Amino acid sequence: MTSRKDTLSVGMVGYAFMGAAHSQAWRNAPRFFDLPLRIQMSAVAGRDERKVAEAATKFGWHSVETSWQALVDRDDVDLVDICTPGDTHAEIAIAALAMGKHVLCEKPLANSVDEAEAMTLAAEKAAKSGVRSMVGFTYRRVPAIGLARQLVAEGRLGTVHHVRAQYLQDWIVDPEAPLSWRLDKAKAGSGALGDIGAHIVDLTQYITGDAIGRVSGRLRTFVHERPSPSEHSGLSGTAGTDRGPVTVDDAAVFLAEFRSGALGVFEATRFANGRKNAIRIEINGSAGSLAFDFEDMNVLRFFDGAEPARTAGFRRILVTEADHPYVGAWWPPGHLIGYEHGFTHQVVDLVRDIAAGVDPVPSFADGLRVQRVLAAVETSSETDSWQEISS
Repeated sequence: MTSRKDTLSVGMVGYAFMGAAHSQAWRNAPRFFDLPLRIQMSAVAGRDERKVAEAATKFGWHSVETSWQALVDRDDVDLVDICTPGDTHAEIAIAALAMGKHVLCEKPLANSVDEAEAMTLAAEKAAKSGVRSMVGFTYRRVPAIGLARQLVAEGRLGTVHHVRAQYLQDWIVDPEAPLSWRLDKAKAGSGALGDIGAHIVDLTQYITGDAIGRVSGRLRTFVHERPSPSEHSGLSGTAGTDRGPVTVDDAAVFLAEFRSGALGVFEATRFANGRKNAIRIEINGSAGSLAFDFEDMNVLRFFDGAEPARTAGFRRILVTEADHPYVGAWWPPGHLIGYEHGFTHQVVDLVRDIAAGVDPVPSFADGLRVQRVLAAVETSSETDSWQEISS
């Protein structure tokens, strides 16, 4: 590791959608939060030399590499930020940890339980030498989600009985929407289940402080073949003339039993027409309930069962007060924050934990627990059976 005790030099692998979000976070975090280390955006890596150079200029990276190996090998990189498709996560993370680099890895942690286990073992070994790692479940850093976790931890909901979670998108409802790497099992691992279902699995376990114990689920692919993307396609691309197979699920639904005995209902789909990025979570307990929808992300709805029935009802909490999680560094009450702020909060927590010498959360072990749930849902769909989740 570097001897510059006051600086954290970052190298990022990947520069597209997630790379842009992470770049903004690295740039913004020290401008709004007091951090114990100075952040240096040293290098960004990508295979296309022209495109990665354009990204470096656009996002503020000091230099470029055309291979992740070259970036990991650099002496001036202290932390490797992995923003690539899931099939590369394990190789990059394990190599970086072995080189003594801290690692931030996008979710889901890996494309399989075996890969996630290997990454977790590498992270635990590296942690003994002071090398830290985190998996990027950024929705944990939404202030309303942070408040929800506090309310549950304070006992305001009592005993949790029901968990309902949905992640609804519609970006491939059109059967002529072109193929992308997200629809290729070899690169993505799974479809809606891993890409967006992973988020609601993590969020519900995080908010409740409970773990999913077993699941029964179904995966479904509605469109089995799509046009190949054109040369200049973006996130979903523009259609070419050839066609190829969709090898992942378009939608996933599953029932869950938490270890506490709470019941859960989960849905993740890219075919919810009219829903762009709706993450909906409702938790019902013996003493109250809460509800959240990311399409109204600054609001948490809370029902206090101790209030008299005459005036009881769901309360709309605008989560913009200075004493709400993360909010004090931003704007006056009532001035809203957005999607990108979760990534900034993630950087803040990670940098502070590295400086303090503590293991960040969510850890690779937390990512592994999510991966085991995803794998169990897939097995359940294939075998038409309930699947137990190992602890």
